[in-house]
Amino acid sequence: MARRVLLALLLLVNVVLLFRLIWSDHGVIAYMNMRHRSAKLEDQLRDVDARSLELSNEIRRLKADRAYQERVIRERMNYVKANEVLYIFSGKVDVAQGAMDDEKKD
Repeated sequence: MARRVLLALLLLVNVVLLFRLIWSDHGVIAYMNMRHRSAKLEDQLRDVDARSLELSNEIRRLKADRAYQERVIRERMNYVKANEVLYIFSGKVDVAQGAMDDEKKD
């Protein structure tokens, strides 16, 4: 009788341990989820490091290279030299312009 009680108790302990091994907060499933999350974060960190390096190189070029400075200013800020005309074309139709076109059709 004592052996059956001991066997049942040991079986119960094994079931509890198996449950904790697989489904608990520190089990196999949680471990797999954490590995997946860790891999995603490492990829994200590599991307951020690469972007940081690109920005550092751009800062270095902006500080040292006058031709690059001029090109960036002209492209991003739409600056022009003397006696130049700047035309900016956008792919979007202006709402007011579209309304005028509709009025012309009527």
